[in-house]
Amino acid sequence: MEELHYMSLQEIGRRIASHEVSPVELSQRLLDRIAKVDARLRSYATVMKEQALTAARAAEQEIRTGKYRGPLHGVPIAVKDLCSTKGIRTMGGTPVLKGFVPDIDATVVSKLHDAGAVLLGKLNLTEGAMAGYHPDFDVPLNPWAANRWPGLSSSGSGVATAAGLCFGAIGTDTGGSIRFPSSACGVVGLKPTYGRVSRFGVLALAESLDHVGPMARQVGDVAILFDAIAGSDPKDPTSLQEPAPNTFAEIARGIDGLRIGIDRNYALAGVDRGEAMSIEEALQLLTSLGVCIVDVRMPDLTGMADAWFVLCSSEAATAHAANYPSRANEYGPYFREVLQLGAGWTAPDLAGARQRQTAIAGEFTALLDSVDALACPAGGAPAWPISKEIQVGSMTAYHEAWAAASPRSTDFTMPMNLAGTPAICLPCGFSGEGLPYSIQFAGRCLSEPVLCRIAHAYEQATRWHVRHPSVDPGDLTEHQESA
Repeated sequence: MEELHYMSLQEIGRRIASHEVSPVELSQRLLDRIAKVDARLRSYATVMKEQALTAARAAEQEIRTGKYRGPLHGVPIAVKDLCSTKGIRTMGGTPVLKGFVPDIDATVVSKLHDAGAVLLGKLNLTEGAMAGYHPDFDVPLNPWAANRWPGLSSSGSGVATAAGLCFGAIGTDTGGSIRFPSSACGVVGLKPTYGRVSRFGVLALAESLDHVGPMARQVGDVAILFDAIAGSDPKDPTSLQEPAPNTFAEIARGIDGLRIGIDRNYALAGVDRGEAMSIEEALQLLTSLGVCIVDVRMPDLTGMADAWFVLCSSEAATAHAANYPSRANEYGPYFREVLQLGAGWTAPDLAGARQRQTAIAGEFTALLDSVDALACPAGGAPAWPISKEIQVGSMTAYHEAWAAASPRSTDFTMPMNLAGTPAICLPCGFSGEGLPYSIQFAGRCLSEPVLCRIAHAYEQATRWHVRHPSVDPGDLTEHQESA
Protein backbone atom coordinates (compact mmCIF):
# COMPACT_ATOMS: atom_id res chain seq x y z
CA MET A 1 0.00 0.00 0.00
CA GLU A 2 3.03 2.32 0.29
CA GLU A 3 2.83 3.50 -3.32
CA LEU A 4 -0.94 3.29 -3.65
CA HIS A 5 -1.14 7.00 -4.47
CA TYR A 6 1.02 6.49 -7.57
CA MET A 7 -1.02 3.65 -9.03
CA SER A 8 -2.74 4.32 -12.31
CA LEU A 9 -6.38 5.33 -12.29
CA GLN A 10 -7.09 2.12 -14.22
CA GLU A 11 -5.43 -0.09 -11.60
CA ILE A 12 -6.98 1.64 -8.61
CA GLY A 13 -10.36 1.45 -10.34
CA ARG A 14 -9.94 -2.31 -10.82
CA ARG A 15 -9.04 -2.76 -7.16
CA ILE A 16 -12.06 -0.75 -6.09
CA ALA A 17 -14.34 -2.78 -8.38
CA SER A 18 -13.00 -6.06 -6.95
CA HIS A 19 -13.42 -4.79 -3.36
CA GLU A 20 -9.66 -4.94 -2.71
CA VAL A 21 -9.58 -1.21 -1.99
CA SER A 22 -12.18 0.77 -0.06
CA PRO A 23 -13.11 4.14 -1.63
CA VAL A 24 -13.45 5.58 1.87
CA GLU A 25 -10.03 4.40 3.01
CA LEU A 26 -8.49 5.45 -0.29
CA SER A 27 -10.00 8.93 -0.14
CA GLN A 28 -8.89 9.37 3.46
CA ARG A 29 -5.39 8.27 2.47
CA LEU A 30 -5.28 10.84 -0.32
CA LEU A 31 -6.64 13.56 1.97
CA ASP A 32 -3.95 12.71 4.53
CA ARG A 33 -1.33 12.87 1.79
CA ILE A 34 -2.62 16.26 0.64
CA ALA A 35 -2.37 17.58 4.21
CA LYS A 36 1.16 16.24 4.48
CA VAL A 37 2.61 17.02 1.05
CA ASP A 38 0.59 19.91 -0.33
CA ALA A 39 1.57 22.26 2.43
CA ARG A 40 4.75 22.57 0.37
CA LEU A 41 3.53 22.01 -3.16
CA ARG A 42 0.42 24.25 -2.89
CA SER A 43 -1.55 22.62 -5.69
CA TYR A 44 -4.96 22.77 -3.96
CA ALA A 45 -6.95 25.98 -3.61
CA THR A 46 -9.75 24.26 -1.67
CA VAL A 47 -9.74 20.77 -0.15
CA MET A 48 -13.28 19.34 0.02
CA LYS A 49 -12.69 16.85 2.83
CA GLU A 50 -16.25 16.36 4.08
CA GLN A 51 -17.78 16.30 0.62
CA ALA A 52 -15.14 13.84 -0.58
CA LEU A 53 -15.70 11.42 2.28
CA THR A 54 -19.46 11.62 1.85
CA ALA A 55 -19.08 10.80 -1.85
CA ALA A 56 -16.66 7.98 -1.04
CA ARG A 57 -19.09 6.42 1.44
CA ALA A 58 -21.87 6.61 -1.16
CA ALA A 59 -19.64 5.02 -3.79
CA GLU A 60 -18.60 2.26 -1.43
CA GLN A 61 -22.23 1.46 -0.59
CA GLU A 62 -23.24 1.41 -4.26
CA ILE A 63 -20.37 -0.84 -5.25
CA ARG A 64 -21.04 -3.18 -2.35
CA THR A 65 -24.65 -3.57 -3.50
CA GLY A 66 -23.75 -4.19 -7.12
CA LYS A 67 -24.49 -0.71 -8.49
CA TYR A 68 -21.08 -0.26 -10.13
CA ARG A 69 -20.92 2.78 -12.43
CA GLY A 70 -17.63 2.15 -14.20
CA PRO A 71 -13.87 2.74 -13.96
CA LEU A 72 -14.15 6.11 -12.17
CA HIS A 73 -16.48 4.85 -9.44
CA GLY A 74 -14.93 5.64 -6.06
CA VAL A 75 -11.73 7.08 -7.58
CA PRO A 76 -10.41 10.33 -6.02
CA ILE A 77 -9.86 13.10 -8.58
CA ALA A 78 -9.68 16.91 -8.55
CA VAL A 79 -10.68 19.81 -10.78
CA LYS A 80 -9.17 23.15 -11.67
CA ASP A 81 -10.65 25.98 -9.62
CA LEU A 82 -12.21 27.36 -12.78
CA CYS A 83 -14.94 24.69 -12.74
CA SER A 84 -18.08 25.67 -10.85
CA THR A 85 -18.92 23.46 -7.89
CA LYS A 86 -22.30 23.87 -6.22
CA GLY A 87 -21.93 25.28 -2.73
CA ILE A 88 -18.11 25.35 -2.96
CA ARG A 89 -16.18 28.51 -3.74
CA THR A 90 -14.83 28.84 -7.26
CA MET A 91 -12.20 31.59 -7.32
CA GLY A 92 -10.56 31.38 -10.73
CA GLY A 93 -7.25 32.43 -9.20
CA THR A 94 -8.44 36.00 -8.57
CA PRO A 95 -9.51 37.80 -5.37
CA VAL A 96 -12.35 39.40 -7.33
CA LEU A 97 -14.06 35.99 -7.16
CA LYS A 98 -12.86 34.94 -3.72
CA GLY A 99 -16.40 35.02 -2.37
CA PHE A 100 -18.06 33.42 -5.40
CA VAL A 101 -20.00 30.30 -4.42
CA PRO A 102 -21.86 28.85 -7.43
CA ASP A 103 -25.34 27.40 -7.10
CA ILE A 104 -24.64 24.93 -9.92
CA ASP A 105 -22.04 22.36 -10.91
CA ALA A 106 -20.22 22.80 -14.20
CA THR A 107 -21.29 20.10 -16.66
CA VAL A 108 -17.84 18.53 -16.44
CA VAL A 109 -18.24 18.27 -12.65
CA SER A 110 -21.74 16.82 -12.99
CA LYS A 111 -20.45 14.19 -15.40
CA LEU A 112 -17.68 13.21 -13.00
CA HIS A 113 -20.26 12.89 -10.22
CA ASP A 114 -22.44 10.75 -12.52
CA ALA A 115 -19.43 8.49 -13.15
CA GLY A 116 -19.09 8.01 -9.39
CA ALA A 117 -15.77 9.86 -9.01
CA VAL A 118 -14.81 11.30 -5.63
CA LEU A 119 -13.95 15.01 -5.89
CA LEU A 120 -11.12 15.79 -3.47
CA GLY A 121 -11.02 19.51 -4.16
CA LYS A 122 -10.26 22.48 -6.39
CA LEU A 123 -6.80 23.14 -7.83
CA ASN A 124 -4.79 26.35 -8.01
CA LEU A 125 -4.25 28.25 -11.24
CA THR A 126 -2.99 31.51 -12.67
CA GLU A 127 -5.23 34.55 -12.30
CA GLY A 128 -8.20 34.26 -14.61
CA ALA A 129 -6.46 31.28 -16.30
CA MET A 130 -4.14 33.64 -18.19
CA ALA A 131 -0.38 33.58 -17.53
CA GLY A 132 0.60 35.37 -14.32
CA TYR A 133 -0.50 34.49 -10.78
CA HIS A 134 -2.13 36.96 -8.45
CA PRO A 135 0.41 37.96 -5.75
CA ASP A 136 -2.07 37.06 -2.99
CA PHE A 137 -2.63 33.49 -4.22
CA ASP A 138 -0.50 30.38 -3.84
CA VAL A 139 1.78 29.40 -6.71
CA PRO A 140 2.11 25.60 -7.12
CA LEU A 141 5.63 24.16 -7.04
CA ASN A 142 6.89 21.75 -9.69
CA PRO A 143 7.26 18.42 -7.84
CA TRP A 144 10.37 17.48 -9.84
CA ALA A 145 12.25 20.65 -8.93
CA ALA A 146 11.00 23.40 -6.66
CA ASN A 147 12.82 26.12 -8.59
CA ARG A 148 11.33 25.16 -11.97
CA TRP A 149 8.22 26.29 -13.84
CA PRO A 150 5.10 24.22 -13.05
CA GLY A 151 3.33 25.18 -16.28
CA LEU A 152 0.68 27.78 -16.92
CA SER A 153 -2.88 28.09 -15.66
CA SER A 154 -3.57 24.40 -15.01
CA SER A 155 -0.38 24.19 -12.95
CA GLY A 156 -2.22 22.98 -9.86
CA SER A 157 -3.71 20.16 -11.92
CA GLY A 158 -0.29 19.14 -13.23
CA VAL A 159 1.39 19.31 -9.82
CA ALA A 160 -1.33 17.39 -7.96
CA THR A 161 -1.43 14.66 -10.60
CA ALA A 162 2.34 14.24 -10.77
CA ALA A 163 2.73 14.23 -6.99
CA GLY A 164 0.13 11.54 -6.34
CA LEU A 165 -2.38 13.93 -4.76
CA CYS A 166 -5.18 12.70 -7.03
CA PHE A 167 -5.56 10.01 -9.68
CA GLY A 168 -6.43 12.49 -12.39
CA ALA A 169 -7.48 16.09 -12.80
CA ILE A 170 -9.40 18.45 -15.04
CA GLY A 171 -7.58 21.36 -16.67
CA THR A 172 -8.35 23.97 -19.29
CA ASP A 173 -6.34 25.01 -22.33
CA THR A 174 -6.69 28.36 -24.11
CA GLY A 175 -3.15 28.66 -25.44
CA GLY A 176 -1.41 25.63 -23.94
CA SER A 177 -2.53 25.40 -20.32
CA ILE A 178 -3.20 21.67 -20.27
CA ARG A 179 -0.09 20.80 -22.24
CA PHE A 180 2.36 23.21 -20.58
CA PRO A 181 1.86 21.89 -17.02
CA SER A 182 1.51 18.31 -18.23
CA SER A 183 4.85 18.47 -19.98
CA ALA A 184 6.56 20.48 -17.22
CA CYS A 185 5.31 18.07 -14.53
CA GLY A 186 5.76 14.85 -16.51
CA VAL A 187 2.15 13.70 -16.86
CA VAL A 188 -0.26 13.05 -19.73
CA GLY A 189 -2.51 15.87 -20.92
CA LEU A 190 -5.26 15.82 -23.54
CA LYS A 191 -6.60 19.01 -25.10
CA PRO A 192 -9.74 17.83 -26.87
CA THR A 193 -11.38 19.14 -30.03
CA TYR A 194 -13.08 22.48 -29.40
CA GLY A 195 -16.62 21.79 -28.22
CA ARG A 196 -15.96 18.12 -27.45
CA VAL A 197 -16.19 18.80 -23.70
CA SER A 198 -18.79 21.24 -22.43
CA ARG A 199 -17.62 24.58 -21.10
CA PHE A 200 -20.89 25.23 -19.26
CA GLY A 201 -20.11 26.35 -15.72
CA VAL A 202 -16.40 26.76 -16.43
CA LEU A 203 -15.26 30.34 -15.89
CA ALA A 204 -14.23 31.74 -19.25
CA LEU A 205 -10.92 33.22 -20.25
CA ALA A 206 -11.60 33.39 -23.99
CA GLU A 207 -14.74 31.60 -25.08
CA SER A 208 -13.67 30.94 -28.67
CA LEU A 209 -10.34 29.44 -27.56
CA ASP A 210 -11.09 27.69 -24.25
CA HIS A 211 -10.91 23.89 -24.10
CA VAL A 212 -11.62 21.62 -21.11
CA GLY A 213 -9.71 18.36 -20.81
CA PRO A 214 -8.19 15.65 -18.61
CA MET A 215 -4.73 15.20 -17.10
CA ALA A 216 -3.46 11.97 -15.54
CA ARG A 217 -0.35 9.83 -15.10
CA GLN A 218 -1.10 7.35 -17.90
CA VAL A 219 -2.75 7.53 -21.31
CA GLY A 220 -5.43 5.00 -20.39
CA ASP A 221 -6.33 7.12 -17.36
CA VAL A 222 -6.76 10.18 -19.57
CA ALA A 223 -8.93 8.15 -21.96
CA ILE A 224 -11.21 7.08 -19.11
CA LEU A 225 -11.59 10.65 -17.90
CA PHE A 226 -12.16 11.95 -21.42
CA ASP A 227 -14.89 9.39 -22.09
CA ALA A 228 -16.61 10.45 -18.87
CA ILE A 229 -16.62 14.20 -19.55
CA ALA A 230 -17.03 14.38 -23.35
CA GLY A 231 -20.30 14.65 -25.23
CA SER A 232 -22.90 17.16 -26.32
CA ASP A 233 -24.48 19.55 -23.84
CA PRO A 234 -27.53 21.72 -24.60
CA LYS A 235 -26.35 24.18 -21.94
CA ASP A 236 -23.26 25.01 -24.01
CA PRO A 237 -24.09 26.50 -27.45
CA THR A 238 -20.59 25.65 -28.70
CA SER A 239 -20.91 22.00 -27.71
CA LEU A 240 -20.52 19.55 -30.60
CA GLN A 241 -23.44 17.25 -31.31
CA GLU A 242 -21.24 14.20 -31.89
CA PRO A 243 -22.07 11.11 -29.80
CA ALA A 244 -19.94 10.46 -26.73
CA PRO A 245 -16.64 8.73 -27.55
CA ASN A 246 -15.43 5.31 -26.44
CA THR A 247 -11.75 6.16 -26.40
CA PHE A 248 -10.58 3.77 -23.70
CA ALA A 249 -11.98 0.74 -25.53
CA GLU A 250 -9.90 1.64 -28.59
CA ILE A 251 -6.49 2.46 -27.15
CA ALA A 252 -5.11 -1.08 -27.48
CA ARG A 253 -6.07 -1.45 -31.16
CA GLY A 254 -2.48 -0.89 -32.25
CA ILE A 255 -0.90 1.67 -34.55
CA ASP A 256 0.47 -0.39 -37.43
CA GLY A 257 0.22 1.59 -40.67
CA LEU A 258 -0.59 4.96 -39.09
CA ARG A 259 1.19 8.00 -40.55
CA ILE A 260 2.83 10.50 -38.20
CA GLY A 261 4.10 13.72 -39.72
CA ILE A 262 7.00 15.82 -38.51
CA ASP A 263 8.52 19.08 -39.67
CA ARG A 264 11.92 18.84 -38.03
CA ASN A 265 12.71 22.50 -38.65
CA TYR A 266 9.51 23.43 -36.81
CA ALA A 267 9.60 20.76 -34.13
CA LEU A 268 13.28 20.45 -33.25
CA ALA A 269 15.11 23.65 -34.20
CA GLY A 270 15.86 25.90 -31.27
CA VAL A 271 14.52 23.54 -28.61
CA ASP A 272 16.39 21.85 -25.79
CA ARG A 273 18.91 19.45 -27.35
CA GLY A 274 18.07 16.62 -24.99
CA GLU A 275 14.37 16.94 -25.66
CA ALA A 276 14.97 17.01 -29.41
CA MET A 277 16.97 13.79 -29.11
CA SER A 278 14.22 12.20 -27.00
CA ILE A 279 11.61 13.06 -29.62
CA GLU A 280 13.77 11.58 -32.39
CA GLU A 281 14.18 8.41 -30.32
CA ALA A 282 10.43 8.30 -29.75
CA LEU A 283 9.84 8.48 -33.50
CA GLN A 284 12.31 5.65 -34.06
CA LEU A 285 10.48 3.55 -31.49
CA LEU A 286 7.13 4.30 -33.13
CA THR A 287 8.60 3.22 -36.46
CA SER A 288 9.49 -0.13 -34.91
CA LEU A 289 5.85 -0.41 -33.83
CA GLY A 290 4.63 -0.06 -37.41
CA VAL A 291 4.15 3.69 -37.77
CA CYS A 292 5.23 5.46 -40.95
CA ILE A 293 7.04 8.75 -40.23
CA VAL A 294 6.31 11.37 -42.89
CA ASP A 295 8.11 14.66 -43.53
CA VAL A 296 5.61 17.54 -43.62
CA ARG A 297 5.75 21.32 -43.78
CA MET A 298 4.27 23.38 -40.97
CA PRO A 299 2.38 26.55 -42.01
CA ASP A 300 3.96 29.96 -41.56
CA LEU A 301 3.16 31.03 -37.99
CA THR A 302 4.20 34.66 -38.37
CA GLY A 303 1.86 36.85 -36.35
CA MET A 304 0.21 33.88 -34.65
CA ALA A 305 0.98 34.88 -31.06
CA ASP A 306 -0.05 38.48 -31.66
CA ALA A 307 -3.37 37.41 -33.19
CA TRP A 308 -3.97 34.96 -30.35
CA PHE A 309 -3.28 37.66 -27.75
CA VAL A 310 -5.66 40.17 -29.35
CA LEU A 311 -8.47 37.61 -29.44
CA CYS A 312 -7.77 36.19 -25.99
CA SER A 313 -7.44 39.53 -24.20
CA SER A 314 -10.53 40.95 -25.92
CA GLU A 315 -12.65 37.96 -24.92
CA ALA A 316 -11.16 38.04 -21.40
CA ALA A 317 -12.26 41.67 -21.03
CA THR A 318 -15.76 40.62 -22.06
CA ALA A 319 -15.74 37.71 -19.62
CA HIS A 320 -14.71 40.02 -16.76
CA ALA A 321 -16.91 42.98 -17.70
CA ALA A 322 -18.86 42.68 -14.43
CA ASN A 323 -15.68 43.41 -12.44
CA TYR A 324 -13.34 45.24 -14.80
CA PRO A 325 -12.75 48.17 -14.81
CA SER A 326 -14.99 48.77 -11.76
CA ARG A 327 -12.69 46.66 -9.52
CA ALA A 328 -9.49 47.01 -11.52
CA ASN A 329 -7.32 47.60 -8.46
CA GLU A 330 -8.19 44.13 -7.10
CA TYR A 331 -6.64 42.34 -10.07
CA GLY A 332 -2.96 41.42 -10.10
CA PRO A 333 -0.46 43.35 -12.24
CA TYR A 334 -0.37 40.87 -15.12
CA PHE A 335 -4.06 40.18 -15.60
CA ARG A 336 -5.03 43.82 -15.02
CA GLU A 337 -2.82 44.83 -17.96
CA VAL A 338 -4.30 42.05 -20.09
CA LEU A 339 -7.82 43.28 -19.38
CA GLN A 340 -6.84 46.90 -20.02
CA LEU A 341 -5.42 46.02 -23.43
CA GLY A 342 -8.29 43.68 -24.21
CA ALA A 343 -10.87 46.39 -23.59
CA GLY A 344 -9.08 48.75 -25.97
CA TRP A 345 -8.82 46.79 -29.20
CA THR A 346 -10.59 48.35 -32.17
CA ALA A 347 -12.84 46.58 -34.68
CA PRO A 348 -10.02 46.54 -37.28
CA ASP A 349 -7.66 45.04 -34.65
CA LEU A 350 -10.10 42.22 -33.98
CA ALA A 351 -10.87 41.67 -37.66
CA GLY A 352 -7.17 41.43 -38.46
CA ALA A 353 -6.57 38.94 -35.64
CA ARG A 354 -9.53 36.81 -36.71
CA GLN A 355 -8.31 36.87 -40.30
CA ARG A 356 -4.87 35.64 -39.22
CA GLN A 357 -6.50 32.94 -37.10
CA THR A 358 -8.57 31.76 -40.04
CA ALA A 359 -5.54 31.56 -42.30
CA ILE A 360 -3.40 29.62 -39.80
CA ALA A 361 -6.26 27.32 -38.82
CA GLY A 362 -7.05 26.52 -42.44
CA GLU A 363 -3.46 25.68 -43.35
CA PHE A 364 -2.90 23.72 -40.15
CA THR A 365 -6.11 21.73 -40.64
CA ALA A 366 -5.06 20.89 -44.20
CA LEU A 367 -1.73 19.61 -42.88
CA LEU A 368 -3.45 17.44 -40.28
CA ASP A 369 -5.71 15.99 -42.95
CA SER A 370 -2.63 14.59 -44.72
CA VAL A 371 -1.48 12.43 -41.78
CA ASP A 372 -2.93 10.62 -38.79
CA ALA A 373 -1.01 12.81 -36.34
CA LEU A 374 1.69 15.47 -36.15
CA ALA A 375 4.59 15.08 -33.71
CA CYS A 376 6.28 17.99 -31.93
CA PRO A 377 7.20 19.15 -28.42
CA ALA A 378 4.44 20.15 -26.01
CA GLY A 379 6.01 23.50 -25.18
CA GLY A 380 6.58 23.17 -21.45
CA ALA A 381 9.57 20.87 -21.16
CA PRO A 382 12.11 20.83 -19.77
CA ALA A 383 10.66 23.15 -17.15
CA TRP A 384 12.66 26.36 -17.00
CA PRO A 385 13.83 28.26 -13.87
CA ILE A 386 11.18 30.35 -12.17
CA SER A 387 11.56 33.97 -11.16
CA LYS A 388 9.37 36.63 -9.59
CA GLU A 389 8.81 38.12 -13.04
CA ILE A 390 7.61 34.81 -14.48
CA GLN A 391 5.17 34.28 -11.64
CA VAL A 392 3.78 37.59 -10.38
CA GLY A 393 5.48 40.21 -12.54
CA SER A 394 3.88 42.84 -14.75
CA MET A 395 2.85 41.80 -18.23
CA THR A 396 5.92 43.36 -19.84
CA ALA A 397 8.31 41.82 -17.30
CA TYR A 398 6.59 38.45 -17.58
CA HIS A 399 6.77 38.30 -21.36
CA GLU A 400 10.40 39.37 -21.39
CA ALA A 401 11.30 36.66 -18.86
CA TRP A 402 9.32 34.01 -20.73
CA ALA A 403 10.84 34.95 -24.08
CA ALA A 404 14.30 34.61 -22.56
CA ALA A 405 13.47 31.25 -20.93
CA SER A 406 11.58 29.52 -23.74
CA PRO A 407 11.08 31.66 -26.84
CA ARG A 408 9.41 28.94 -28.94
CA SER A 409 7.06 27.33 -26.43
CA THR A 410 3.81 28.79 -27.80
CA ASP A 411 4.71 27.70 -31.34
CA PHE A 412 3.81 24.19 -30.18
CA THR A 413 0.47 24.93 -28.50
CA MET A 414 -1.32 27.91 -30.04
CA PRO A 415 -1.90 26.40 -33.52
CA MET A 416 -4.13 23.74 -31.96
CA ASN A 417 -6.13 26.34 -30.01
CA LEU A 418 -6.63 28.59 -33.02
CA ALA A 419 -7.74 25.61 -35.13
CA GLY A 420 -9.73 23.90 -32.35
CA THR A 421 -7.99 20.59 -33.05
CA PRO A 422 -7.04 17.97 -30.42
CA ALA A 423 -3.60 17.17 -29.07
CA ILE A 424 -2.11 14.87 -26.44
CA CYS A 425 1.26 15.06 -24.71
CA LEU A 426 3.11 12.54 -22.56
CA PRO A 427 6.59 11.98 -21.09
CA CYS A 428 9.32 10.83 -23.49
CA GLY A 429 12.43 11.04 -21.32
CA PHE A 430 14.27 12.97 -18.63
CA SER A 431 17.08 15.50 -18.65
CA GLY A 432 20.34 15.04 -16.79
CA GLU A 433 18.82 17.20 -14.05
CA GLY A 434 15.87 14.85 -13.67
CA LEU A 435 13.36 17.08 -15.47
CA PRO A 436 10.72 15.47 -17.72
CA TYR A 437 10.79 15.70 -21.50
CA SER A 438 7.49 15.51 -23.37
CA ILE A 439 6.26 14.68 -26.86
CA GLN A 440 2.99 15.94 -28.34
CA PHE A 441 0.77 14.38 -30.98
CA ALA A 442 -1.75 16.64 -32.70
CA GLY A 443 -4.56 15.40 -34.92
CA ARG A 444 -7.59 16.39 -36.95
CA CYS A 445 -10.89 17.21 -35.24
CA LEU A 446 -12.46 14.33 -33.27
CA SER A 447 -9.33 12.20 -33.60
CA GLU A 448 -8.81 11.83 -29.84
CA PRO A 449 -9.13 8.00 -30.02
CA VAL A 450 -6.34 7.83 -32.63
CA LEU A 451 -4.12 10.17 -30.64
CA CYS A 452 -4.65 8.11 -27.51
CA ARG A 453 -3.83 4.91 -29.44
CA ILE A 454 -0.52 6.40 -30.59
CA ALA A 455 0.35 7.75 -27.16
CA HIS A 456 -0.66 4.50 -25.44
CA ALA A 457 1.43 2.37 -27.80
CA TYR A 458 4.47 4.54 -27.14
CA GLU A 459 3.85 4.61 -23.40
CA GLN A 460 3.54 0.83 -23.16
CA ALA A 461 6.84 0.38 -25.01
CA THR A 462 8.67 2.66 -22.55
CA ARG A 463 8.96 3.10 -18.79
CA TRP A 464 8.76 6.88 -18.40
CA HIS A 465 5.26 6.71 -16.91
CA VAL A 466 6.38 4.64 -13.91
CA ARG A 467 8.90 7.26 -12.79
CA HIS A 468 7.57 9.62 -10.12
CA PRO A 469 8.93 12.58 -8.15
CA SER A 470 9.89 12.17 -4.52
CA VAL A 471 7.80 14.74 -2.70
CA ASP A 472 7.43 13.66 0.90
CA PRO A 473 8.41 16.41 3.36
CA GLY A 474 12.16 16.86 3.38
CA ASP A 475 12.61 15.21 0.00
CA LEU A 476 11.65 18.13 -2.28
CA THR A 477 14.89 19.64 -3.48
CA GLU A 478 15.90 21.96 -6.28
CA HIS A 479 16.88 19.02 -8.48
CA GLN A 480 15.52 15.60 -7.69
CA GLU A 481 14.82 12.29 -9.36
CA SER A 482 12.67 9.34 -8.50
CA ALA A 483 14.50 6.40 -7.01
